[in-house]
Amino acid sequence: MKYIALIYTNPETDERPNTPEFGKIMAGYDACNKAYAEAGVYVSGDALQPPMTATTVRVRGGKTETMDGPFAETKEQLGGFYILDCKDLDEAVKFAAMIPHAASGAVEVRPLMIFDAG
Repeated sequence: MKYIALIYTNPETDERPNTPEFGKIMAGYDACNKAYAEAGVYVSGDALQPPMTATTVRVRGGKTETMDGPFAETKEQLGGFYILDCKDLDEAVKFAAMIPHAASGAVEVRPLMIFDAG
């Protein structure tokens, strides 16, 4: 079963690049990536550009509308994701707990819906 682990961080408390704290968090992600690869659960994952680079798209009455920025303003913002192929939710939660930002932000774990294209 494939799960997505959505990584939410607080930009006000996030580690800044080129600092020792940022180096520690990146080392944690490196360890996480290696553990996922060794366990054979890694499918994909990436960090996202800041929310200010987002464009929200809505279609209303057949007309496409766009809005700069994220849909909702919250203290925590979506910063990245992993897609993991795990045997069950318990295993997905175990691997999500390894994500460094789980200690300072939140990681939402959801099963993916797989639609058969055939």
